[in-house]
Amino acid sequence: MTASSATSPALRLSATSFPGAVPGTVLPTYDRDKVEIGVVHFGPGAFHRAHQAFYFDQLLAKDPRWGICAVSLKSPGVRDALVPQDGLYTLAQLDAETTFRVIGAIREVLVAPEDPPSVFARLAAPTTRIVTLTVTEKGYTLSADGGLDENHPDIVHDLANPREPKSAVGYIVEGLRRRFAAGLAPYAVVACDNLADNGWRLKAAVVAFAGKVDADLAAWIDANGSFPRTMVDSITPATDDALRARVQTATGLEDAWPIQREAFTQWVVEDVLPSDAPDLASVGVILTDDVRGFERAKLRLLNGVHSTLAYVGILRGHETVFEAVSDPVLETLAREMMAKDIIPTLTAPRGLDLAEYAEAILARFRNPEIRHLLAQIAWDGTQKLPFRILGTLTETLDAGRSIERLAIPLAAWMRFIALRAKTGEAITDPLHDKLTEIGVGVTGDAKTDVAAFLALDSVFPAKLTGNATFVEAVEKAYADLA
Repeated sequence: MTASSATSPALRLSATSFPGAVPGTVLPTYDRDKVEIGVVHFGPGAFHRAHQAFYFDQLLAKDPRWGICAVSLKSPGVRDALVPQDGLYTLAQLDAETTFRVIGAIREVLVAPEDPPSVFARLAAPTTRIVTLTVTEKGYTLSADGGLDENHPDIVHDLANPREPKSAVGYIVEGLRRRFAAGLAPYAVVACDNLADNGWRLKAAVVAFAGKVDADLAAWIDANGSFPRTMVDSITPATDDALRARVQTATGLEDAWPIQREAFTQWVVEDVLPSDAPDLASVGVILTDDVRGFERAKLRLLNGVHSTLAYVGILRGHETVFEAVSDPVLETLAREMMAKDIIPTLTAPRGLDLAEYAEAILARFRNPEIRHLLAQIAWDGTQKLPFRILGTLTETLDAGRSIERLAIPLAAWMRFIALRAKTGEAITDPLHDKLTEIGVGVTGDAKTDVAAFLALDSVFPAKLTGNATFVEAVEKAYADLA
């Protein structure tokens, strides 16, 4: 339920009411009536509205060509909340001092299943130069090997009915087909989900789909399409009634769906956009030829330390990242792991100072306004640890350096699983049944307990489990955590 004043109801946020917001609220400085739609975005959930729309909102102050048409592939929720507000919403940037900003970049909201012709019209419009996506990894309809999943129900439907698509890939291809037929240049397609090589994978899926429909179209997309890889980062907690009440108090306006995120935000885009693309660099987007370098730094420094704080923090009785990093023992562990273990395995891409990035990560973890639960980070460890920790550990081992600290998160994960299993709590992990069996069976003996976990060959490669230095380091860490 939306909060309201005890005396008189607040005005609903809208094009007519927002100029009357409480002083201190950051408002659009451009004339929204002069904004053109140059961006079509699929999946206008919280992250898009906190992230890409924020960047385009800043860009509109310099260039009115980059308004957004937000397209939901399924739910009408965003449309129903934002259309009565003329597409406006409030972004709360959470830090020591929270900033409230009204975002005006979204000029149109469509629900694809309800109005396909309008979506196609936007995709085919000469003014549309960019299509962005935040549809989650599963929205890319990829198979286990990373290619187009031709057995996915939506893809099966779309290949049989290419003019009436359901999937993001189907809409992208149909939009490009219409531009091809009209003699227009293709729009650039910018995937913004946390999927390695996201742009390349999406291009391969789009070309494969198009090849099933029209070989000439597929060749045109392959030769002319721009699908940059990207990396995005900003913690974006879910909207709740407490945020709605806080926004109404701060701005004086009722907002049906405000968004909150930490002040830190990062958008890294491969520098292959066409010449008529928006000047994203002018609003802080990093254009680079080394997206993988940024991804690797984030995965190891941010995500790896996140997992470390989660498992060790839970064992020490903490509930949130803020509590964990406020623990001097854990803060020291995180800082030394970054500086002495992780950074030596990284090559800094141009534009990224790894030491400064590590300090910025710790500052983000210390943000008291972000309540990031350790339990949420801790789940799905068998999927996360190989990428977040084991890569760093393997390279450190190969270099002949100590892996003492890097063994700690692995041992803490084992202790965490055992604790949950012994107390009968459900374990959220694709291997939950096997993990529960192992956790129930542990005895406290480091050698036998660690051996039971290391027998999970889908998690721990033979190169590690057959290495005595690795096994001994994990056993020692496990015993020390008792």
